[in-house]
Parts: sequence; C-alpha cells; structure tokens
Amino acid sequence: MMAIKAHMETLNKRHQELEATINAETKSPGYDELRVVELKRQKLKIKDQLEELRTQNKLAS
Repeated sequence: MMAIKAHMETLNKRHQELEATINAETKSPGYDELRVVELKRQKLKIKDQLEELRTQNKLAS
C-alpha cells in the first residue's frame, strides 16, 4: 500500500514537471510543436496511470 502511494507521488511530481515544461515550451517563440505533442502524450499517459492506481487503491481499501 505504501509502495503504491509512493509511486503515485512520483507520478504526480512528474505530471507537474511535464505541465511546467509544456507551459514554458509553448511560451517560447517558434516552439517545437512535435515536442509539445509528445510531452502532452506523456502527461496523459501518467494521468491514466494515476487513475488506474487510484482505482486499485479504492478497491483494496
């Protein structure tokens, strides 16, 4: 149970880092749209993983 919580915290931190990177990237002139798309894809994947872990955590409780 603690391992799941620690993993969720790690994923949350990575999600926030990606959000900050995406924001910084899109504010720069002539930013790389493909890079932003890839970052958003990674962020969505992490969000999906977090939702899956939350569901598992609720079922285990």
